[in-house]
Amino acid sequence: MSVLLWVEHEGGALKDPTLPAVTAAGELGEVHAIVAGSNVGGVAEAAAKIAGIAKVHVADDPAYDHGLAENVAPLIAGLMGHHDAFVVPATTTGKNIAPRVAALLDVMQISDILSVESPDTFTRPIYAGNAIATVQSSDAKKVVTVRGTAFAKAASEGGSATIENVSGEGDKGLSSFVGQELAKSERPELTSAKIIVSGGRALQNSENFHALIEPLADKLGAAVGASRAAVDAGYVPNDYQVGQTGKIVAPEVYIAIGISGAIQHLAGMKDSKTIIAINKDEDAPIFQIADIGLVGDLFKIVPELTEKL
Repeated sequence: MSVLLWVEHEGGALKDPTLPAVTAAGELGEVHAIVAGSNVGGVAEAAAKIAGIAKVHVADDPAYDHGLAENVAPLIAGLMGHHDAFVVPATTTGKNIAPRVAALLDVMQISDILSVESPDTFTRPIYAGNAIATVQSSDAKKVVTVRGTAFAKAASEGGSATIENVSGEGDKGLSSFVGQELAKSERPELTSAKIIVSGGRALQNSENFHALIEPLADKLGAAVGASRAAVDAGYVPNDYQVGQTGKIVAPEVYIAIGISGAIQHLAGMKDSKTIIAINKDEDAPIFQIADIGLVGDLFKIVPELTEKL
């Protein structure tokens, strides 16, 4: 079985979600990666070094910059004549491209997989992760998005894939890139951080959130996350949001401060290795999945914890 893998990259560097997707793709068959964009030779060389990748296809064309799905999907569909499955990380970009590829191939997409049971059978979460469905596909071509937290990361060194140039239809004229506003931070990225400190609505306002959560995160070298309630209340931007409608994370340590533990939030962080919860309500649902729970006033506990670190 031959598998085509979408390689996510930005600023000339591979993005972290690519590595667990390589592991998932490797469980299906021989992995061929596709790197698309302009001046992506460096990215292609980095992809060729990833353990488990046998071949790297390079589509060097400005039309594929920024992962515009309207241009990328026809490129992928054209390459699928020689591949049995298309695998993509379940990121914002991946979830934009995969449905269009599935539509062009006239197959069903298999979303957010947690495991590969066989070449045609996968598991995926349903009901906000409260149940795991086993899905079998009879489609000749498979289009699969991968939940990165469910698979080990492939080694970024040790591979020796061949590199081959390919071409597609270029700019379809259906969309254009206007611009982007990037939030810059010295802290680790949420989806790849080993430690995450998250705040909830109980922090009451944006000033408290920044005054209590960020110093603790800085002491721990952690990323900062938030519940949907905190984001909706305007405490922090929505790129901080952890949960079913935010980012799915699985750090070594997840510290939930003032977060009650709604299903929507738990779906995004319950795979964390160690969960520490601080909440004044001893009956809060977050304590049901927490490894360490501290019942008390966060406005007293968090400054004390930060001071002692």
